[in-house]
Amino acid sequence: MTRRTVVLVPKHRMLRRTLYGLLLAAPLLPGGLACRGEEVGFVCEPDYSALNLGPIAVQADGGFPRPCGLCPPHPDGVSNWGCSAEGTADGGADLICHYQSCFGDGRRPEGLRESAVLDSGSELGALFAKAAWLEAASVPAFLRLAEELQANGAPDVLVKAARRSAGDEVRHTRAMQALARRHGAEMPEVDLPPFEPRSLEEMLRENAVEGCVRETFGAFVAGWQGRTARDPEVRGTMRAIARDELRHAELAWAVDAWAQEHLSAAQREGLRQSRRDALRSLGEEVDGHHPPEPLIHDAGLPSRAQAQALFQGLAAVGLQA
Repeated sequence: MTRRTVVLVPKHRMLRRTLYGLLLAAPLLPGGLACRGEEVGFVCEPDYSALNLGPIAVQADGGFPRPCGLCPPHPDGVSNWGCSAEGTADGGADLICHYQSCFGDGRRPEGLRESAVLDSGSELGALFAKAAWLEAASVPAFLRLAEELQANGAPDVLVKAARRSAGDEVRHTRAMQALARRHGAEMPEVDLPPFEPRSLEEMLRENAVEGCVRETFGAFVAGWQGRTARDPEVRGTMRAIARDELRHAELAWAVDAWAQEHLSAAQREGLRQSRRDALRSLGEEVDGHHPPEPLIHDAGLPSRAQAQALFQGLAAVGLQA
């Protein structure tokens, strides 16, 4: 019987050292239960991750509607990803609007249309349903990457790693769906138009932004959740996902390294600029990150100060590449 050999993308040693160092320091980094502006040198801002719009009418069956269309635009342009009804002391309920928090984005495919979680029973349910949606959207993104790498003569190890990553994302989708349903939410439908042919440079630019920056940060956040989530099911799920996401990040950086041999000096500088721009944009999102307490406690999301520390680790890797 022949044993199957799996050829892996080389490990990114600096990336791993940075991530492991941050996770080992997790208990020492600033906590997230209160605004700690004095400790980390910034002024506290209003929390727009969850916005209470006040009372909503009770339905005839005793339930509460969730008219997410009433949720106003986020002041920073962050997308609304659902709403929930929160019971009040008088037996009524308030409508709570939820906005995109500092969660691992994964590899968003080109053309992905935003979709809100319309029937979330809780903040945790909405978070996991949105995460499942992002994981599901990453499947076609990796399959497209594999096809484009093969078409452009990339090493077989990169093509196979991209296909394997698509399979990982299928498992991640199912795991996040299970957590979402446990908290009364369902994953929204992935709305993605057919892909159009594109150049090697366009593919590599997307890899620089979605892979080297956003997916790498997603691996950092998943690792953090796997270490700090108080819910044991969430903690175990995120530990498994974090291992895969770290490999996905290493794939992105390996693709970037392969690309250096196939681009002109001007094109290589363009890729570096794309990474710098993506880092700047992500840094602004992290600065506006204000997760509600249940997402910090049970889901293990980093607080604002902790997310900033994770981002600084990512920036150290990204700016030296």
